[in-house]
Amino acid sequence: MFENLSSKIEKALHTLRGKGSITDINVAETVKEVRKALLDADVSYPIAKEFTDKVKAEAMGRNVIQSIEPGQLMVKIVHEKLTELMGSEAVDINVKGQPAVVLIAGLQGSGKTTFSAKLANYLKTKKGKSVMLVAGDVYRPAAISQLQTLGEQVQVPVYTEEGNKNPVEIAKHAINEAKGRGYNVVIVDTAGRLAVDEQMMNEIAALKKELQPQETLFVVDSMTGQDAVNTAKAFNDRIDFDGVVLTKLDGDTRGGAALTIRYTVDKPIKFVGIGEKMDALDVFHPDRMANRILGMGDVVSLVERAQEQYDEAEARKIQKKLIHNEYNFEDFLSQVAQIKKMGSMKDLVSMIPGMDKLTKNVEISDDAFKPIEAMIGSMTPYERQNPSCLNGSRKQRIAAGSGRSIQELNRFLKQFEDTRKMMRMVTKNGGKLPMRKRR
Repeated sequence: MFENLSSKIEKALHTLRGKGSITDINVAETVKEVRKALLDADVSYPIAKEFTDKVKAEAMGRNVIQSIEPGQLMVKIVHEKLTELMGSEAVDINVKGQPAVVLIAGLQGSGKTTFSAKLANYLKTKKGKSVMLVAGDVYRPAAISQLQTLGEQVQVPVYTEEGNKNPVEIAKHAINEAKGRGYNVVIVDTAGRLAVDEQMMNEIAALKKELQPQETLFVVDSMTGQDAVNTAKAFNDRIDFDGVVLTKLDGDTRGGAALTIRYTVDKPIKFVGIGEKMDALDVFHPDRMANRILGMGDVVSLVERAQEQYDEAEARKIQKKLIHNEYNFEDFLSQVAQIKKMGSMKDLVSMIPGMDKLTKNVEISDDAFKPIEAMIGSMTPYERQNPSCLNGSRKQRIAAGSGRSIQELNRFLKQFEDTRKMMRMVTKNGGKLPMRKRR
């Protein structure tokens, strides 16, 4: 995400690296390029100018600190101001109530229905809530069936009323049903339109007035740029929502919406959608997003995702197998499955500091493991459990069965063996690589 913005800001900040000191001239040159990068990312001119004016004033004010190299100082200041612009701290969703009601609003095509299911999954799996979804979009023909399908995927019930075209009535009946069945949270998906119109605004305003939700979230497509900011302002003026959700943030969006929506409507960005899977939803952390925009990665989020998939019993089992040189292809497949659950490969790589730059022209696909999985899948159970048994004839059969060349299979087998040796050394050394002896 934000590849274009990241590269342009990095280029702008590069002008100060190697300079002996900060001066009016080199700071002015740098902030001019930063402002240009923000404008290219679809940030409005007044916001871009105010941002860079603050950066410039801060840089000149801190010029007395001679121990910090000018380029590093400017990166630090830009990071601080980006974080401040996007809200400084993460803001949690309010789901207090019996049941708590969450109202979802936004334009058609913004991803409201998908987000509703993702939010239900998030509240169920990470907050321990029992959730009911409500199909309140009575106009789009496929909306109800789409929500039902997504509800089945995340194993959350969906309340519908066939033939009823009154979303307020449907939502009120759903809340009564949820109370009777002991659900903690009710998420109401609503209708969208192709443009902001009076009918849509009246309907969503009536829903908010009648339901008195604990949380009203405005869902916006990140790829719509400055239009997203204008739409957010129109909705906020009418329904005074509690937070913003940015969807489709996994693409190379220009980033203007994420940087300016909070500034414009003075409401926090609470969640970001980072993929199509039901668990591809992140709480929005301004400081972490600033890290990613500046190419610093997001190690904290990466560790959090890894911890969510961490299986302590499985880890002890793998450790024992490594020590006794029993680690096999089935163990490898098990670990691959855990990695894939963490999210898209492109997103995971972007969280590692510096990797965005190293993989700039490299196609990172979620299908990266498929050839390996195909080769292991072509092995017999005995072969998967005993890597050392793979002789020439077995390799020929495996390569043919997986549709890969013998060279690809041999390359994978060598990588597997090298990895196994390294993991065994690290395990035996208490998690540390062994020190090489000096000659």
